[in-house]
Amino acid sequence: MPETFLDLSSGSSLGTMSTVMRHFCPTPAVWLPSRARLQRPCRQRCRTVAAQKSVAEKKLAGPSFQTSDNLGKVTSSPGGSPPPDPEDDPRAPHFEQWPAQRSFSEVLKDKTSDTIGDLLLIARRTLRKLPRRSRIRAQLRRMGNKGKGSDDAPVALKCDKPIILVLGSGWGAHSLIKVIDTDKFEAICVSPRNHFIFTPMLPSSAVGTVEFRSLLEPIRISNPFVTYIEAECEVLDVKRKLALCSSTFAYENGRRPQFEVAYDAVVIAIGEQTATFGVPGVMEHCYFLKEISDAVGLRRRIGQCFELAALPGTPEEDRKRALRFIVVGGGPTGVEFAGTLRDFVRGDLARKYPELMGDVEVVLLQSAQSILTQFSAGLQQRALDTFRKTGVSVRTGVRVVAITQDQARLYYRPFSQHLQGVVLEGGERLDYGVCVWSTGNAARPLVQAVAGAVPVQREALAGRNPAAAKLTVDPFLRIAGVRDAIALGDCSRLSGAPLPATAQVAGQQGAYVARMINKGYRLGTGGLDKAFPARWKEGSASEEVEYFEKPFAFLSLGLMAYVGSDQAITQLEAGKASFSLAGYLSFLLWRSVYITKQVSTRNRILILFDWVKTRVFGRDLSIY
Repeated sequence: MPETFLDLSSGSSLGTMSTVMRHFCPTPAVWLPSRARLQRPCRQRCRTVAAQKSVAEKKLAGPSFQTSDNLGKVTSSPGGSPPPDPEDDPRAPHFEQWPAQRSFSEVLKDKTSDTIGDLLLIARRTLRKLPRRSRIRAQLRRMGNKGKGSDDAPVALKCDKPIILVLGSGWGAHSLIKVIDTDKFEAICVSPRNHFIFTPMLPSSAVGTVEFRSLLEPIRISNPFVTYIEAECEVLDVKRKLALCSSTFAYENGRRPQFEVAYDAVVIAIGEQTATFGVPGVMEHCYFLKEISDAVGLRRRIGQCFELAALPGTPEEDRKRALRFIVVGGGPTGVEFAGTLRDFVRGDLARKYPELMGDVEVVLLQSAQSILTQFSAGLQQRALDTFRKTGVSVRTGVRVVAITQDQARLYYRPFSQHLQGVVLEGGERLDYGVCVWSTGNAARPLVQAVAGAVPVQREALAGRNPAAAKLTVDPFLRIAGVRDAIALGDCSRLSGAPLPATAQVAGQQGAYVARMINKGYRLGTGGLDKAFPARWKEGSASEEVEYFEKPFAFLSLGLMAYVGSDQAITQLEAGKASFSLAGYLSFLLWRSVYITKQVSTRNRILILFDWVKTRVFGRDLSIY
């Protein structure tokens, strides 16, 4: 471990850690249980771990002093004894029944109240001035100027305030970053992507209905008081509370700088990656809809296919191959892309390439017996009927076993015989110009590594495919078997009550966790058999502990999907009641929800402008 850390985790009891932390933290800041940070005006901040432990032990025997325990209550301890550990408190509440039953009205009331509080917090933050220099970055520069360490040695990050390390920049991480109280905590976001993406609209951006940048919000704008670092966490040591990260970018000589973060609490919200299910050729020859770069590449390739098919002398067989667009996967992403692509063909490309319209084919392949299986049977049939009218060919009950491509012929004849093809179970082959793969998600390597390192997680994943690994969390979204660790969104699985892997779930989870941390609750170790998060009771004259007794409750507002030709399907939910809607009215509702769900006024204005521009002038056909 780098010498810039004060490590009290090995060879010491929890009580000793708490006492040392209280001695070094005389300010009334809210603290989480963690590796302590030096807060006294001492300038000797770069000692060895052994020397720091020795100094800490000597100071414990000193006179009475005022302390600030890690639950946020300032106390005066005559002998320096630590407060009782809530996890050892026999009176600590535990879950006797889970999942807990809460009415829709109760959940809605709580969500509304919490949202108002979030808006007030954000409003107060906008009135503050940004610091001229981030404390974390200033320390980095000083260390670099002094020449400490070598090019190969990772740099260590530390801060006087408790560090909340957020991994990811998706729905869960972005929601948490918006709400976290940066007056109390130093939030560090580490992600290889420096922006948030409104992912439900990626299919629209892939055909030019909306522009790519209209879907983005840079993390540094989301909360300018959060320290963002464009890097990827490669190793997460949950026992030592240490994250090893590498820069996303490299110098000209190929070197990628590394750094370490000793955190007080970590939030894993890195989502999942595209699942190939072991089908050969998918990663090499298919397009995905996960990132902006995917939509940019897909939009470019669609234009190239039409230009290749329009070349003089192109054989009919090659022209039909170039203009066959295959979508694998009948979920919301695949269905919305098939519908928007058909709109693009009928509304814009038909005016520019009228001679090619008879050869264009959009094919949707689905292994299940129907599409949009999350919706009711009536809405599934409505989507199929709409596709049938608009010319989208839907084949259900088929399984893709291989994606093939003859790369040797790419330089001579772009669409020659047996160049690109989707091979189905049974041997049938479908040649194509573009194949979009949207069949599901798989675990990222970091999630697999964390799950494999924690015994409780290994037991939960016993007998499952490692590619389908998720981090099991308790009702407070704490990772089971790990201390001071949270998992959000697609990479997590709520124990006993699994939730759908949707943006709606991840967004609510992120805000929920931020509120819990803001109130100063000690996270502790996750698990259904563990004590609830706790803190010292505010306004209490004695050392009285109060517990956080509001587990996460997902407020489901329903599902919606666009199916093309200004038609959509909507399944509204309010508790146990549900209401179905389809057609043009549903399309208007779909657009209104997508506008209101944008994360900033800037994005709302840009998307509204894009919709008006597309309606008046059509989609842009430029290839770039």
